[in-house]
Formats: sequence, structure tokens, C-alpha cells
Amino acid sequence: MKATGKTAVSRLEAQRKILKAGHFFKLICGAGNEDPDEVYKLSLVYTLAGALGIDLAARADVVTAAKRGVADAKKLAPAYGLKEFIAPYLTVSVGMAGDPHVRKARILDDNCTECNACIPVCPTEAIPKSLTIIESRCIGCGACGVACQDDAIGYSHKTIAMEKVLKECIAAGAENIELHCAVPDHEQSLKEWKLVAGLLPDGFLSVCVDRGYLSNHELKKRLELMLEHARGRMIVQADGIPMSGGKDDFNTTLQAVATADIVAKMKLPVHLLLSGGTNSKTVELSKACGVPYAGASLGTYARHLVYEHLNDPAFPDEKALRPAVEKARRLVETCRPME
Repeated sequence: MKATGKTAVSRLEAQRKILKAGHFFKLICGAGNEDPDEVYKLSLVYTLAGALGIDLAARADVVTAAKRGVADAKKLAPAYGLKEFIAPYLTVSVGMAGDPHVRKARILDDNCTECNACIPVCPTEAIPKSLTIIESRCIGCGACGVACQDDAIGYSHKTIAMEKVLKECIAAGAENIELHCAVPDHEQSLKEWKLVAGLLPDGFLSVCVDRGYLSNHELKKRLELMLEHARGRMIVQADGIPMSGGKDDFNTTLQAVATADIVAKMKLPVHLLLSGGTNSKTVELSKACGVPYAGASLGTYARHLVYEHLNDPAFPDEKALRPAVEKARRLVETCRPME
């Protein structure tokens, strides 16, 4: 059930305080991750770890899976030392055609030599030995395409009835919506943004942007146009290098902080999330560089940190769940003080 009336408004204001404090740690399950079982596990672990946001594919069954994970975490919270339980804010991500977050990879059989180079580089284990990509697990990161020397990887973009799908997600419990618009078209981006803004009057609206197509001037122009329709409740997720947070070093997260710095210097009344190459060093680097932030969005690195435990047949028994939560909590604490 979605929050309504006073509940929705109070959740909105509570989230605003978290963002202003810079403590909004958001787990990114993946805009293309349509695997409810994995989403449940990730939501359970990271809710117990203290994450305050969870980013999801725009599907009602995925939102429902995340809600189950949060509900089960609430029951276990005292046993896992979570002193203050705050249900994470669930964000559903939708993307425009051309944005890599909503594309799906496919193997072009006529070109494929079965070298298997794509299998080990897939961050979501979406490519089995059969070399038939599991679409529900593919997040469109492009790692397989980079590894392939035979030009055997193609991409397709899923089209959805955005208004219908988002209404279903909101009814299932989504509180925020994020639009991925790493495309050059201002007009179409604004059209989709207006639709999103009209569907969610009592929640934060987030836009995920990078510098792939837009100059700094054009990026500012787009954000200013969007701000007119979401004043007081707009989040900008500054996406350094999309879906690139595999390594835990400063260089990997450099562009996440650099992109956030560009947006921060625009002096717009928005809440700024670090993204695109995020890891345990991101907030530390942002602080060292004096780049303001409302929180950090972690996907690839956060998921890989706990995969070995999520894939344990014993999960969610304590012997598999507890070490996953301990690892995840150390990561969350880089953004959100837990004491």
C-alpha cells in the first residue's frame, strides 16, 4: 500500500531532513534488474545495514519484493543492532530510449565465436554458459560489449507504457521516481519529466544525468527546465560514469565526484546524489574536494560486496545473512553515521 495524506507528507519531510544532512545512502538494485528474488535479498540486507533508499526497476512485482525485504528486515532489526529503524524510501527508475540504464544486451549469434569473454565480466551474472542472456538480470552496463572482440553484442531498448507502469509501482509502494535521461533531446526529456511530476505530487522526483551528450551549459539548461516542475522536491543524481563502480579505489569514483561538483557549482535548489562509479571511497573523496552532497547512490560495488552471501543456499539463515549485513553496514556508514 502506498502512503497517503499526512503519512506521505511526513515521509516527504523526513526524507528532506535526511537529504539536507547528507546521509541518504541509496542502494541501486538496477533499473534493469527485474529479478524479484535478488531484489528481495538485497533489500533485506541493506535495510538491516541502515540504507535509507532503494532504487528499483519500474515493475510492481519488483517493488513488492523490495517491500517484503524491508518488512522482514524490520522484524530482525533488534537482533542485528539496528537501533533506529527507518524504512528505506523506494525509488522506481524509468529511462528514455537511448539511456544505457534501460537497455538490454543480446548476443548476435552470427558473430559469436563462443569465446566466453563476456561471461566473467557481467556484473549481474546475466550470461550463463549457454550464452543466452538472462534478460531479467541484464542492467545494460555494456561490460560484455567491451569484452567482446567479435562485435557479437547488440542492444535493444524496452518500451513501456510509462504512465500505467508508474501508477502500478506507486500503488505497490514506490515513494520516489527517477528519470534516466542521458539523451541529447531536451524536449522529450521535459515531456517525460512532466508526466512523472504529475503522477507523484507527494514524493521526491529524481533525474539521473551524465555528461555523455550535454555540455555544462546544456546540462544546466535541462535541470533548470525540470526544476520548474519539481521545485522543493527535486533530486539530481550526478552520474559520473554510469554503472562503473566495480573497483574500490579513488580513481574509479573520481568522475562521480567531478560530475557532482559541476552540478553543485550551478547553485540550483536541488538535492545532489553522488553516482556513477561509487564505492567506499566516494564520500571521503567528495569531502576532501569540498563537493557538497545529499547522499550517495551505490549499485555495482554495493551488490558485489554481498553477492557471495546472497548466493549461499543457506540465505537468509543467520550464518549467511549476518556477514552480508556486516559488510553492507560498513559501506553504509561511509555515508550515514549509525551511532
